[in-house]
Amino acid sequence: MVSGRDDSSQGREGSVWAIVVTYNPDLEVLARQVDTLVSQVCRIVIVDNGSTCNLAGWLPGCWYGSVELVLLEKNLGIATAHNRGIERAQQAGADYVLLMDQDSLPQPNMVAELLRASRAGSNVAAVGPRYLDERQNNPPPFIRIEGMRIKRLNCQPQRSVVAVDYLISSGCLISLAVLRKVGGMRDDLFIDYVDIEWGLRAKHFGLQSYGCCTAHMLHTIGDEPVRFWGRRIPMHHPLRHYYHFRNAILLYKLPWISLNWKMVDGLRLCLKYVFYSLFSRDGLSQWRMMTLGVWHGLAGRSGCYDNG
Repeated sequence: MVSGRDDSSQGREGSVWAIVVTYNPDLEVLARQVDTLVSQVCRIVIVDNGSTCNLAGWLPGCWYGSVELVLLEKNLGIATAHNRGIERAQQAGADYVLLMDQDSLPQPNMVAELLRASRAGSNVAAVGPRYLDERQNNPPPFIRIEGMRIKRLNCQPQRSVVAVDYLISSGCLISLAVLRKVGGMRDDLFIDYVDIEWGLRAKHFGLQSYGCCTAHMLHTIGDEPVRFWGRRIPMHHPLRHYYHFRNAILLYKLPWISLNWKMVDGLRLCLKYVFYSLFSRDGLSQWRMMTLGVWHGLAGRSGCYDNG
């Protein structure tokens, strides 16, 4: 671990610690992210999931005292990495954690806007920014399921926050008080549906997540998208879709998630199964891994995928 600044300054009201999870990151992109974050938060904890690159040797001296590095012995998944970072922030007396993917780029006032939105609400679970994938024409809408349909909520001039079912983990601001009530991320999910499960669990506790329209971030979803009927659909590696389908099935088995949510999300899952099987360049591999994910989800298997 590389660390610096005295933690006594971290106990003040509103102190935010950023938790950045990395796995073989593009170091140039990561440096841009840290440069943008370092003036917005009290401390940055980079939790590395067993990368082959030498992150300790890369860490610039100019960040000494503002950035620390936690090196995990192997890839333990995004949920465990988040939990390790959260534990570190909690030990230091932080008030909030900001969860970040390695390739997301927050805009200069993002954290201040998220804090403002979080403090303005009541029973707030988490707040997250409006993000833009530069490969898309427009920012994706926030999502909420109402009845038997998905409601896509675009930001409007008169609406600064939007109530949602869940937020993507990157850019998500959560208070430590909420995490003590709701709990951390589910380690056994490893990756995919981790943020969805946490958001729905927080909702089960009577808390509400919000999208913040005035907080902005650049963020890339998946690999190079495929054009389909005028839309650009994000693609993922077959292994990623294994986790996506397995963890969706695991969530559907939870008794406290509403039936309508399971049905609407389940329909989306079926459509994805057909689309990725038929329209991916590696459709057969996609089909095999999605099918295996469904099977393992039904069987109750979780954790890191073992192809043995």
